[in-house]
Amino acid sequence: MKLNFTRACCPSNFSTFIKPSLCTNLHRPLYSSSLSSSHTSLKPQIPLFLRPPMHSATVSDLQKWHDWAKRLASSVGTTFLDSDNGPDSSLLCRELKWLVEDTIEDHSVLSQMSIENGKRSVRLRACLEDLYNMWKQRIEERKPFQYIVGCEHWRDLVLSVQEGVLIPRPETELIVDLVADVVSENEDLREGLWADLGTGSGALAVGIGRILGSRGMVIATDLNPIALSVAAFNLQRYGLQDIIELRQGSWFQPLKDVEGNIAGIVSNPPYIPSDNISGLQAEVCRHEPKLALDGGLTGMDYLFHLCNGAASMLKPGGFFIFETNGEQQCKCLIKYLENDLRGSFCNVDMVSDFAGIQRFLIGFRQQQT
Repeated sequence: MKLNFTRACCPSNFSTFIKPSLCTNLHRPLYSSSLSSSHTSLKPQIPLFLRPPMHSATVSDLQKWHDWAKRLASSVGTTFLDSDNGPDSSLLCRELKWLVEDTIEDHSVLSQMSIENGKRSVRLRACLEDLYNMWKQRIEERKPFQYIVGCEHWRDLVLSVQEGVLIPRPETELIVDLVADVVSENEDLREGLWADLGTGSGALAVGIGRILGSRGMVIATDLNPIALSVAAFNLQRYGLQDIIELRQGSWFQPLKDVEGNIAGIVSNPPYIPSDNISGLQAEVCRHEPKLALDGGLTGMDYLFHLCNGAASMLKPGGFFIFETNGEQQCKCLIKYLENDLRGSFCNVDMVSDFAGIQRFLIGFRQQQT
């Protein structure tokens, strides 16, 4: 569902925000995989709706672009839908409307685009040449709309995204809801340290950080420096610099200094079987990072790794939730926990997503006896 964009001030500094350890009893620098100077200088793409309206065009020229773009969208028909379940013309036309809304500073122009007002100048957040290129990329290259406008609506957030960073999905929102339910009944978990592994855009970290507030803390890790720069933008935009810490590295690697002290672990890891990647929507398989999609031969390489790591990283009574590809993977993980990690976890269960698919595996670290 598309929501209206919320206006917000852009932070003045978009460099990746890496703060000292949030654990007050730890004063060590970040793990050896912390960001290098070249990585910390990365600048994320600013979402279109947050850019200053530095460009202008006549209403007539804007109308010509819009008519061209609408014809291009309409020409698609159901071609993409039939080939790989991609967008049809109806959805593309809605996306075009959203693109116009993000681009124009004065939305009253939308109802006035006509020959009579053709010479009126309109302030834009992107020049007409860029708008032509953006829409050609959307249709001809199947570039995801979220990458075109630089953001995605997720829960009550508008998150910056760009190529090189996985676009957060609606079903992943349930992870934040499940964490909210758990911490509402357990003060120890609410006031503890949480880890978001493979944070990407920082969606889960930001969502959970807003729930915990100043009473808890989140460490968000990712191997991808582009993802960390985008996550830094998002956490700064929502004022969570004092609650969320970003660390670069693979999965649990940057968390050695908090081993056994983590209250909760969340992750939406790569879980698509390698051979299935090429059959995904063109928007996904051509443009989204394979690193965030490919889970190995069965899609479960990283899920097994997360389970093993959670056994040592979680404190007794700690909670975990991992997103999976569905019921088959969940059942396989449950069997793995019962056999290979016997006695490590309790109250392990599967939770369905909005579509009724058994999408999430949850559980608690076994309390010490």
